[in-house]
Amino acid sequence: MTDHVFIAGPASWNRIVLLDRLPEPVPHMQFALDEYETLGATSAGKALGLVGLGRPTVLHALIGGDVEGERVRSLLTEAGIELIEGDGGTTERHLNLMTRAGERVSLYVATPRPLEPGPATAAVASMADAAAIVLDLAPVALDLIEAARATGRPIWTDIHDYDGEAEFHRPFIDAADVIFMNADRIGDDPFPFMEGCIEGGASLVVCTLGADGAVAIDERMTRHLVAAEPAEVRDTNGAGDAFMAGVLDATLAGSPLPAALRAGARHAASVLGTRHLHPRLDVLLGD
Repeated sequence: MTDHVFIAGPASWNRIVLLDRLPEPVPHMQFALDEYETLGATSAGKALGLVGLGRPTVLHALIGGDVEGERVRSLLTEAGIELIEGDGGTTERHLNLMTRAGERVSLYVATPRPLEPGPATAAVASMADAAAIVLDLAPVALDLIEAARATGRPIWTDIHDYDGEAEFHRPFIDAADVIFMNADRIGDDPFPFMEGCIEGGASLVVCTLGADGAVAIDERMTRHLVAAEPAEVRDTNGAGDAFMAGVLDATLAGSPLPAALRAGARHAASVLGTRHLHPRLDVLLGD
């Protein structure tokens, strides 16, 4: 299998609490508008997006032997994702406080850690013949950077709301051929940082702008802009992951960058109408 995408990073079980506004940092009481549980985390979102587009996908994640882990494991495999599990001792769990406008505070209730040192043998083997490797921000992916670079396969990463200074992100930035990010914390103008990444060896940097679409810089320092696709928004969770999955799948299929960016925008719009990471979960979770 040489057309598959290998992803390393988090998969979690999330409780979502919908509020009319995010809580202020003072003692008070609020009433929730809604609450539910669902599969979460950025690597699970990308994997769901890719298999939804018909791309074979392998996900390497830390999952515990707890009830939440069984839920995560079952949904991922039922969705058609090949799962390489690492023992993290516990399954990642989040409590996400959300508003209908897409504002979010994520509380990490449980965080797994690799219980076995070094990269997993099965993960290294899967990377060796992958069409592309996605390394998301997580210890399980950090352990794979050296092995991923040794494969010579293109490495994609998602640094999310990077502020330009956090040290944990730097090895991922230095290793990646393609970098995705959002503009939440990078400042008013993301282009200087994006251009610096190209100068540092990346071939493509993409910055998502929410409802304003996304901008990108290629290896020639050419700037590209893609508009967001119209969509009826129910929940914004997973839209950024779907955007990256759409761009990645289209790129592997041979699409030029402008067309790949449009494919990403279309795929992002397709998940905005579900309260889960991907519409595929509507069926699996019975919503």
